[in-house]
Amino acid sequence: MIKQLYLEGTPREIGEKHGREGKEQIQVSLGTYEKLFYGFHQISWKEARNRGLDHLKAIEAYDPQLIEEMEGIAQGAGVDFEDILALNARSEIALTGHKDKILSDGCTSIAVTAPACDETIIGQNWDWKGSQIDSLLLLRIKQEGKPDITMVTEGGIIGKIGFNSAGVAVCLNALITDKKSNEVPIHLGLRAVLNSSSLHEALSRVNHGQMASAANFMIASHEGEGSSMAANVEVSPFGIDLLAEPNGISVHSNHILSQELLKNLNDLNNFKHTDSMIRKLRAEQLINTSLAKGETIDEESFKKWFTDKYNYPNSINHYPNENAPEHRRSETVFSIIMNLSKKKTQFCVGNPSIDAYVEI
Repeated sequence: MIKQLYLEGTPREIGEKHGREGKEQIQVSLGTYEKLFYGFHQISWKEARNRGLDHLKAIEAYDPQLIEEMEGIAQGAGVDFEDILALNARSEIALTGHKDKILSDGCTSIAVTAPACDETIIGQNWDWKGSQIDSLLLLRIKQEGKPDITMVTEGGIIGKIGFNSAGVAVCLNALITDKKSNEVPIHLGLRAVLNSSSLHEALSRVNHGQMASAANFMIASHEGEGSSMAANVEVSPFGIDLLAEPNGISVHSNHILSQELLKNLNDLNNFKHTDSMIRKLRAEQLINTSLAKGETIDEESFKKWFTDKYNYPNSINHYPNENAPEHRRSETVFSIIMNLSKKKTQFCVGNPSIDAYVEI
């Protein structure tokens, strides 16, 4: 099980404790990204820090408390603020550029709600560099005037995958494109979603070009029995597209689905036909097979889907592809299943197996 941090107080106090008690995990993150940026983009850590600063003005206008929390992390961890800012802008640094040198940040996300399921369940396999297993932190955050947050993140990054006490949950699917802006990094957008008390508030925090790069935020909102929704929200510097199916099933992997986004962006995931598209189709096949058999959809269904190895190693349960260039190799770093109706979450570190999940 990964290290848990209980964080409470002002943004600076929350950050300082994150930095102090998560110092080891933050150092892993810093080491991973310094190596990745230089090894595959020839970007020095100094240049990465400067690129992070490109977003500072937008973040200050968006939510200055995010700056305070990152400053607190830097103080607690004994590193520079610019180091922490670069970690929180890592997607903007790593996932935009030229096709032959783009890092692959994978994932398969699934949400099921009414009418397909009586409950609202959302989860994902997060696929990335295996070394980042050692960076993982489970954060439990109490903030004044905002929902309580439970979030799994990489050390030093203040927005990631999780849920809050208002019944809002979010998963992340990376999208590899050719354009970015100097607006708010997507990981800070994820935190804004988790700071939200409703779906409409969450959408307002990522719309109108506020995000610096493209990604899919799978968002679910549960307001009580019979009142829930889940949708793919593809965000970009040019706005968002809300993609929801009337059957209550949402699936996403790592290619752009929105025709609106494709008017302004080029999808540079040149592995999408052999990896991302197959994972999405396979997840939909598994879900529809369960429904056709009249099975009740629950956490056990998600475990079965997330452990699936069809099209190995580029399966939903993802393993490193030794035939791919090193910068395109990824594996499932963790798996998470959030039942918003029951307020229960199952979590597995590394490649999941059905009996390896634990409740968090």
